[in-house]
Amino acid sequence: MGLLNSIISWTMKKRFHQMELFIKYPHEVQREVLKSLLTRAQDTEFGKKHRFKSITRQDDFCKQVPVSTYEKFFPYIERVMKGEQNVTWISDIHWFSKSSGTTNSKSKFIPVSAESLEDCHFKAGKDLLSVYVNNHPETKLFSGKGLMMGGTLYSNPHRNDSQIGDVSAVMMQNLPLWVEYMRVPDLTIALMDNWEEKLDRMIKSTVHEDISSVSGVPTWTLVLFRKILEFTGKNHIQEVWPNLELLVHGGVDFKPYKQPFQNIISSPDMNFLETYNASEGFFGLQNEHGKDDMLLMLDYGIYYEFIPMQEIENENPKTVTLDKVNCQENYAMVISTNAGLWRYLIGDTIRFTSLSPYKIKLTGRTKNFINAFGEELIVENAETAICNACLKTGAIVRDFTAAPLYFGDKTNGAHEWLIEFEVPPGDIDFFTYLLDDSLKQQNSDYETKRFKDIALKLPVLQILKNGVFNEWLKRGNKLGGQNKIPRLCNDRRFVEEILEIQKNIL
Repeated sequence: MGLLNSIISWTMKKRFHQMELFIKYPHEVQREVLKSLLTRAQDTEFGKKHRFKSITRQDDFCKQVPVSTYEKFFPYIERVMKGEQNVTWISDIHWFSKSSGTTNSKSKFIPVSAESLEDCHFKAGKDLLSVYVNNHPETKLFSGKGLMMGGTLYSNPHRNDSQIGDVSAVMMQNLPLWVEYMRVPDLTIALMDNWEEKLDRMIKSTVHEDISSVSGVPTWTLVLFRKILEFTGKNHIQEVWPNLELLVHGGVDFKPYKQPFQNIISSPDMNFLETYNASEGFFGLQNEHGKDDMLLMLDYGIYYEFIPMQEIENENPKTVTLDKVNCQENYAMVISTNAGLWRYLIGDTIRFTSLSPYKIKLTGRTKNFINAFGEELIVENAETAICNACLKTGAIVRDFTAAPLYFGDKTNGAHEWLIEFEVPPGDIDFFTYLLDDSLKQQNSDYETKRFKDIALKLPVLQILKNGVFNEWLKRGNKLGGQNKIPRLCNDRRFVEEILEIQKNIL
């Protein structure tokens, strides 16, 4: 055990030094990534169709390969799911990452190649640990076990030799032996499809383990922690796992969850590390302790382009390369990957916080926003406003979503917020005022529409009963895994479904 820990620590430190190359030479690394991707895929059907062999410059790439949404690219993915190979990538694809997204109820199926597993996801795992070891040289992380909150796998209905599941489940099924040795719970539990039973069995199988790290989506990690305290009768999670020192999180903004986690975790030395890991690939990780932005990872077999938001509605949007981006501007991210996605519009929006090195923050989704009245409200605005209102009232929000209330015959529009509180505010009207004021301060378009209630009235808050959001996820077969509540919706479809459940639950 001691020798294994020493080897792991040495490997992590070595990889940390390798990371310095793409930090020092980011543009050169990205050009090499594109060249390698085009070379490897030039004899695929997609590569031949778009004449990859003739591409020598970024401009050629943009002219010959269109930017694609999932809907446009799906015919290629569907063929691979049905068994065809060498369609968009040279190696055989046997795994597909399932994502329900946050603005579309239909599932997306993203190809996962052996190269993307090894050179993207698993390399990211090494980098995450490398960064942590470098920032915390006295860590005892490798003396304990890592608890991983996984998703679910099921057979591809089109092929016997293929499986589909959450990206976390695909990764866990293929983990290297040394990682599997350090991980809990057993895969028979971690990949269960019944999320409620899974939590129960996870608790019983891990409460007596020496857990030093936990990784997962904050929503479900928090649920697990609460159930563990209920099961053990303890007040704080460190009473169960005294050597717990690291929580790795991603998938949703962490700010609304920070206070609930701090209430459960008694140790002031607990470390939190954010990652940007999606079905399409692993893109970023928090590399500085105490900072909430993430280092954009440039040597994972992913080539990046960025669409300025003023271009996003164009049929053929213009992209900019890494060397042309600006700080503080919102961009939609476009990727080409070693799993055969080409100029694929992932649907996330980011902004750069630093250009040396390149660091980013997630700001929302290209389709996860409210712009019913020209206000262009994005997820970052909403989450910051919720946090500000909580901070000033002592409230704790468990989950929330918002959607437009449209103009009536004699009424102006508004935003309707559906909120489940962990700790409700003493004065809901004051909470509403603070929420509204924070949105005005962040978003000039929203402020303009709210001026004297000309276009938008004060937000309307609906306090949900505990469990309503979980019931909505459960009914949509989205409970657990990578699924989460959509923060903003530009129509009322989800909100009406949730309000209907509110009428009948409990």
